[in-house]
Amino acid sequence: MNTDTRNPNASAPLDDHLAKSIRQLGIPPRPAILEKVAGEVQRDEPDFRRLAAIISADVSIAGSLLKLANSPFFGYRQRARTVQSALSMLGLNAISSAIATIVLRKVLPPLPRLERFWDASARVAQVSGWLVQQIGARDEVLSEDAYTFSLFRDCGIPIMARRFPGYFDTLAKANADPERLFTEVEELCHPTNHAVIGCLLGQSWWLPENTCVAIRHHHDFVSLRAGAGAFSPTSRRLICLAQVAEKLIQDATGRGCCCEWTKMGEASLEILAISPADFAELQAAVRDFLAQEDAA
Repeated sequence: MNTDTRNPNASAPLDDHLAKSIRQLGIPPRPAILEKVAGEVQRDEPDFRRLAAIISADVSIAGSLLKLANSPFFGYRQRARTVQSALSMLGLNAISSAIATIVLRKVLPPLPRLERFWDASARVAQVSGWLVQQIGARDEVLSEDAYTFSLFRDCGIPIMARRFPGYFDTLAKANADPERLFTEVEELCHPTNHAVIGCLLGQSWWLPENTCVAIRHHHDFVSLRAGAGAFSPTSRRLICLAQVAEKLIQDATGRGCCCEWTKMGEASLEILAISPADFAELQAAVRDFLAQEDAA
């Protein structure tokens, strides 16, 4: 399995099994703009002006890209005034993932009972990226990588909710189960789970392989505790960053608590080398960061 996060092999066609699974489960096909962006990014000499023109053709995506580049999450001193300047600030490595995160919410509109889903996902993504800035970038995980993974981490949930009757009841059971894997509870009621579906979407949308693996295993506390052999250090770090970010948000807001921290918290802190004193400092600092994001 390719573990190079900087080479997602975006030109590779989907195999027949993956393509069939995507059709059967109702996973949104890869958006055309991702095809165009990836085609330009993969050129030997990508043209930023041509890339800016591709993105600018969709006003909502262009505006969202500018907002993302100017957010406190990235912390740039200068502000991007044009799509081309945003591209220069973000860099080619980040741009495909940035566009994918922007498009994701458009192709998976909220369902009743999931109104806050995307806001919660975006908040975890923001804090995950911020957390990288606080503790340092290691194992090839930059802020934008943590951001992308965290936004896509649970993208299978709205797809499951659309596809399978009774999924909201399953979701409640999985959130409340203190011992079993979240995905194990899902599979007791349905033929698949949201982590598998999210991984399939990530693969079909050309996300980096390490990101797709992390999506597939982000509830797998057994493998996470087992150590380095289960999956790559990059995938493991992505999972832990999102888990810690989610816990920091829960502590700061007093909302959204579930059993996942009990299952994965200790291992996540250990893998990220966050001591109890470090965690206490992060708990204090994240409140200021969240306030800045809300004011932006």
